[in-house]
Amino acid sequence: MIITDSLLDFFLETRSHTEAICEPLEIEDYVVQPIVDVSPPKWHLGHTTWFFEEFILKPHTENYKEFNVDFSFVFNSYYETVGKRVVRSDRGNLSRPSVKKVYEYRNYVTEGIKKMFLENQNDTLNGLLEIGIHHEKQHQELLLTDIKYILGNNPLLPEYSKSFEDHPLESHEQDWISIEAGIYEIGHDSEDFCYDNELGRHKVYLQPFSISNKLVTNGEYVQFIEAGGYERFAIWHAEGWDWVNQNRVSAPLYWHKVDGSWHHYTAQGLQQVDSAAPVTHISYFEAFAYAQWKGNRLPTEFEWEVAQAYFSWGKRWEWTESAYLPYPNYQKVDGALGEYNGKFMVNQKVLRGSSVATPSKHTRHTYRNFFHPQLRWQFTGIRLAK
Repeated sequence: MIITDSLLDFFLETRSHTEAICEPLEIEDYVVQPIVDVSPPKWHLGHTTWFFEEFILKPHTENYKEFNVDFSFVFNSYYETVGKRVVRSDRGNLSRPSVKKVYEYRNYVTEGIKKMFLENQNDTLNGLLEIGIHHEKQHQELLLTDIKYILGNNPLLPEYSKSFEDHPLESHEQDWISIEAGIYEIGHDSEDFCYDNELGRHKVYLQPFSISNKLVTNGEYVQFIEAGGYERFAIWHAEGWDWVNQNRVSAPLYWHKVDGSWHHYTAQGLQQVDSAAPVTHISYFEAFAYAQWKGNRLPTEFEWEVAQAYFSWGKRWEWTESAYLPYPNYQKVDGALGEYNGKFMVNQKVLRGSSVATPSKHTRHTYRNFFHPQLRWQFTGIRLAK
């Protein structure tokens, strides 16, 4: 396979978009790390660059000269195979390298990739480039959600962007989609890009079920709050109930009661909650409890994949009732890239769909996102099943 102009254009478009996400930031915003799950924007810029340097340029360029030999230690994330790295919780302590130096690093590696792929074309490099592009797209979503957390925990609740829409509406009426019992095939089944955790296409048997064609709205979730949902231990998992009480959770992330009405932090700053918009920034624990309160449940990831053709998705990552586990005959690739998904298949829940923060050309109905059940800084939401 010879590299096409479109693949190289895809790479350049992706690199440019990452930097566009950071354009609204002040220089002071680049280094902040309020919690361990949130990485500073500067680190994302460096890490996505390091990925291309470490896995493409260094092993496939003769006499390659690293931009800075210390950057692998600074910008490696979790790749044990590659070597030591800065502890995740310490990423916010990196006042150096400077933001300017990180942008120089990005340019250096981007130009190196351009030169390599104009001179050296083969299937292996093309495959690595495609993985690197989608890896950066994952970090574009993390960049947006991390920036929101950084600014949303600033006492001034400053605006990030007038153009980014956190809370698009679903205008259709709520209805239930019925799916018959039967044997269905699950998993990626085309030549298009996918991650290894989507492979191992297999059959599953599903009992008959119904699934909502619409996400749970803010207004519906307010009813749950006002009905004492956060005080009713019977609708929570034991671990979820401990989480609620230990963290004094009483509403979705970013929600504030102002003069008796609910407001939330958005990309445009503090805004009144729109009751018609899909609720977001909730944990799996909250999604489960809400479903219990309604007398419904969350869909499994298999039910979601079978039914997704019958409803619109893409505004919220949707919690499922499925544990993040390997598909039948799942195999990790050799080397460092084998650490990408497989080693995280424990104690996490699968989310399906995509969100308002997911970049273009990075969505598909077999995509398996995954997070720990207490996390809610992503644009997560609820679709009910029964």
